Amino acid sequence: MHADVLPYLRCPVCRAPFAADGDGTARTLRCPTGHSFDVARQGHVDLVTGRTGYAGDSPEMVAARADFLRRGHFAVVAAGLAQAAREHLPPTRPFVVDAGAGTGTYLSAVLDALPDAVGLALDISKAAVRRAARAHPAAAAVRCDTWRPLPVAADSAGLILNVFAPRNGAEFARILHPRGVLLVVAPLPEHLGELVGALRLLTVDPAKQDRIGATLGGHFAEVSRRTLRQRLRLGHDDVAASVRMGPSSWHADPQALATSIAALPEPVTVTVAVQLTVYRPR
Repeated sequence: MHADVLPYLRCPVCRAPFAADGDGTARTLRCPTGHSFDVARQGHVDLVTGRTGYAGDSPEMVAARADFLRRGHFAVVAAGLAQAAREHLPPTRPFVVDAGAGTGTYLSAVLDALPDAVGLALDISKAAVRRAARAHPAAAAVRCDTWRPLPVAADSAGLILNVFAPRNGAEFARILHPRGVLLVVAPLPEHLGELVGALRLLTVDPAKQDRIGATLGGHFAEVSRRTLRQRLRLGHDDVAASVRMGPSSWHADPQALATSIAALPEPVTVTVAVQLTVYRPR
């Protein structure tokens, strides 16, 4: 657990601040009320309390995403976030929260662009936070349910990232500093469109951007938006990884999918098309 992130965390039971161990390390997080949470040997801490109905991405999904992103296939998304972070992060609030961080790839790209910042990866998936804990030396990772109150101090984050992940507008507004910004990345209808029809994948709702705006509108005002595009040439292994890492993996029949992928040309040209929207608190 990165010691510079510790002051921003809050106990999920009583909302009190945490203190490190007596020797100054952060192997166990303890609040004044007596609640304690051990830091796992992989570096993350589990702050989920009670039952949660959603386990998040499976280890197989997380492994596929890590392999896919490691090859630079969504590099345009990482670069767009890094540029937006440099433009908008308040210099007095160098704390970045990635809500629904997955492997921590995008948080890592942003922290590379902000050498004075520290970051926190939040995700419900155990497999994801294990990887995110090792994504960047200036980041920590916490397992939590992002639909519930976040274990983060109010007004503490200068920047929140939300990339292909659920959006808890009320909690984002609570933890974001009044001069902070929220960066939301969501797919456009043509995103990976060359694969959607051929492989019978889930489609992107054409009204998705409007729904995101309606969900966040009570707490945030849109500042700007830009489209990020990238053309990929994918081999069949990468095509399979692109399916396994996303929501279509829950629905696809493995044998039918393998047959459909084998029928594609190799490499196959695929379009990355997402929208990056900048929001500020109202």
